[in-house]
Amino acid sequence: MKKVQPNHLQELISSFAGKDVYIHLETTNGSYAAHFNEGFFNAGAFIRNVVVNFELGKVAGESPHRIGLKLPAGWIYAQGITHYKLDEQGKLLMAGLDPEGKLSVALQISETPFD
Repeated sequence: MKKVQPNHLQELISSFAGKDVYIHLETTNGSYAAHFNEGFFNAGAFIRNVVVNFELGKVAGESPHRIGLKLPAGWIYAQGITHYKLDEQGKLLMAGLDPEGKLSVALQISETPFD
């Protein structure tokens, strides 16, 4: 993955607009490492392979960036995106990594389901 280049990422997101696409959205504040501290409050959210058709996608803010996908009746929104890549299968993978390189948020868009 490479650091977000807003104009390039905007082009990639826009290429999915108006299509039925699969979304993966995940947030975590340390759920993968919560076992190291029993008193740690663990919170997160996870959706996978939800089909949406967004009319507008937007990259906003300075790094870390906000990504919004405008749906007919609302928004999908991810805050804290720092890195992205378009993989070999055409899936757009976006992630927010903390200073230690640990995942805080992931937003992924694909025309095919995620494994």
